[in-house]
Amino acid sequence: MEDSLTARLKRLVTNGNEVLEFRLIRDLDDLNSKETVFKPEMTYQVFGNREIIFGYQDLKVQLFYSAGCLETYLGMTYTEKVNSEHEGVEADEVLTKIAEKLAPDVHYSLSSFTNALAKDDTFAPHGKLIHSFSLNDEGTTKRFEVYKADMNYKGFKEYHQRIQTFLLWYIDAALFIDIDDERWQYFNIFEKYTTPMGTSRYATIGFATVYRYYAYPQHIRPRVAQFLILPPFRRMGLGTYLLQAIYREYITRNEVKDITVESPSEVFQRLRNYVDALNCSTLPSFKPECLKKGFNNEMVTEARDKFRINKKQARIVYEILRLRATNVANPEEYRAYRLDVKNRLNIPFKRKQNEEAKILRALKNEEKRTYTSDNGLPSEEQRKEILETEYHLLEDEYKTVIKRLEYAADL
Repeated sequence: MEDSLTARLKRLVTNGNEVLEFRLIRDLDDLNSKETVFKPEMTYQVFGNREIIFGYQDLKVQLFYSAGCLETYLGMTYTEKVNSEHEGVEADEVLTKIAEKLAPDVHYSLSSFTNALAKDDTFAPHGKLIHSFSLNDEGTTKRFEVYKADMNYKGFKEYHQRIQTFLLWYIDAALFIDIDDERWQYFNIFEKYTTPMGTSRYATIGFATVYRYYAYPQHIRPRVAQFLILPPFRRMGLGTYLLQAIYREYITRNEVKDITVESPSEVFQRLRNYVDALNCSTLPSFKPECLKKGFNNEMVTEARDKFRINKKQARIVYEILRLRATNVANPEEYRAYRLDVKNRLNIPFKRKQNEEAKILRALKNEEKRTYTSDNGLPSEEQRKEILETEYHLLEDEYKTVIKRLEYAADL
């Protein structure tokens, strides 16, 4: 049996994802409302790969933000802490680890933080208003606005340093960008709401960053690098509006070659596929009767010219829309679709096969007898199994996008 000290120390180990809680504070009542609490999706970028915190009993870590300008409060509570002098181990410096990642001027006093909430009374988004829209949320009409900004706007640097800290808890392998690089552009989305006193205020909803890469000879290639809708505002379609607003800023500019994405997560790629498919479904070359004839250069050209979509993404959009237009109950029609997609998935394998064949042709007969391939290619049977698995995973993903397209069509 383990001794009492070991058992006690085990009780002082907690999961960072469970003990950390966020709130976006619009009024003082939100400080105590359980409905305003939301949790991180990951904490390893602050607490280490195991995402654990040691040394506290009944630990609760609080990271609160004012809803508009994101004034920040950091605090923690616990009922017991490990005694380093008597038990020979140190408790983790929780607040220090988090504070290192936060913007300057964090509040460690709740009274100081509550006093700072008054700053939201005069807070207005930085930058240029580029899009506004309204949504019905459970019977309530809510108004949202998207702003485009850069570091030349007074106060925006401090605001961005606060909002970017959310990346650590929701974006895998997140990195803060170089805000001194003028090629970055920033897109922020806010809810414009009215307080019970009749005052208009803004609440932060999410943001995106776009880097304008140079493209030879005189073009730019905007790349979406970071994209985040905060958890309390998800599943409302706000990501779609933000991405469409970004698109509208670039697609009409002649100097823009295409719009790309940096290492997209599965969730963002799904959003991107939906928005691109929604847009391309309005183009003549992507009509159902054209889709069944196969992917062609007209689709590539039209997707690029109208929406600045590159060839690779245009192909994905084509496959989604063709599946939508395919009668899967018709064996021949469905089989033609599957073969078309599998042929595309099989291209990397065929390329490796061709490379291997070129090597063998270049060898002399005696060299061929001693040549041992180390290309790692699967057998034909193995490749068929791999291809079948890849296809079904892809089709399931496409069906998720199609379901959303059908929902949008019904609105």
